[in-house]
Amino acid sequence: MKEKLDGIKLAALALIENAVSTAELNDVRVKYLGKSGEISLVMRDMANVPKEERPAMGKLVNELRSVVENALNEKNAILAIKEEEQKFKEEEIDVTLSATGKRLGNLHPLTLIRRELIDIFLSMGFSVDEGPEIESDLYNFQLLNIPKDHPSRDMQDTFYINDNILLRTQTSAMQARIMTNQQPPIRVVVPGKVYRSDDDASHSPIFNQFEGLAIDRHITMGDLQGCLQTFAQKIFSSDTKVRLRPSYFPFTEPSVEVDVTCAMCHGKGCRVCKGTGWVEILGAGIVNPAVLEMCGIDSNEYSGFAFGFGIDRIAMIKYGIPNIKMLYENDVRFLKQFN
Repeated sequence: MKEKLDGIKLAALALIENAVSTAELNDVRVKYLGKSGEISLVMRDMANVPKEERPAMGKLVNELRSVVENALNEKNAILAIKEEEQKFKEEEIDVTLSATGKRLGNLHPLTLIRRELIDIFLSMGFSVDEGPEIESDLYNFQLLNIPKDHPSRDMQDTFYINDNILLRTQTSAMQARIMTNQQPPIRVVVPGKVYRSDDDASHSPIFNQFEGLAIDRHITMGDLQGCLQTFAQKIFSSDTKVRLRPSYFPFTEPSVEVDVTCAMCHGKGCRVCKGTGWVEILGAGIVNPAVLEMCGIDSNEYSGFAFGFGIDRIAMIKYGIPNIKMLYENDVRFLKQFN
């Protein structure tokens, strides 16, 4: 194991030393420190190390992580200064030139989608609520039937402030807050920012979710499907179809993954849907009776459904955006297309 750690250290430091841009350096960071990075994988393999050797090996792995992080931070500081200097040179302007006319701005695509979603669900009788982005373990995990050993509680997935306070990983935390402070009937949607330790072309450490919750007497899976069918046809097109696939979430039972016919090809098959004609957009299900009881609602009298999806993902599907980072780079050439 020690030889393996030494090999990882040498390879990582060599890549850091040879990196010529902060983007290239970020790729190295993901390769070694990401959720599926080489050092993270070594940590997961600790279960295979003899019990008496684990403390020593754990210390070596932590030292390796510290060395790589420090090297990345030092090199990033150097490259950031160089890139800033280069940017100043490239963007140098002649202030004596005549001024150009001002172009009126327009709403950001995420704002457009968020407003459209709110209007859709308001038309179906839902209210709108918001909640804190700095959340407690109680609302983010415990009251949603997510146990201590669930993967989403891992430091590699969640930004912890301390053992009990964290940056919320899902707007589902508002389900618990609303149900513990309000008696049925409940029909509410919750848009807002959430945070997860993830970073690639389709994931961002910060993104926007949209949560829906309905609690009342005699609510069934049919009500959920009808609600989502209406939503999909209004946000995409009138010929959009919805498909439910069995899945698992701790706070719903039964749970489903929800697909819609591709907005680009209308179900015929294209590169966006990888030829299947379908695109997965959200997770949903019937609220777990255990969650209702923990929040003080009688599960023998009431039932409900819940759903959640990424506003960013809806925008990417509707507008054909290939990389989630385009939504956050503030490139005017991209943003002005939504005027």
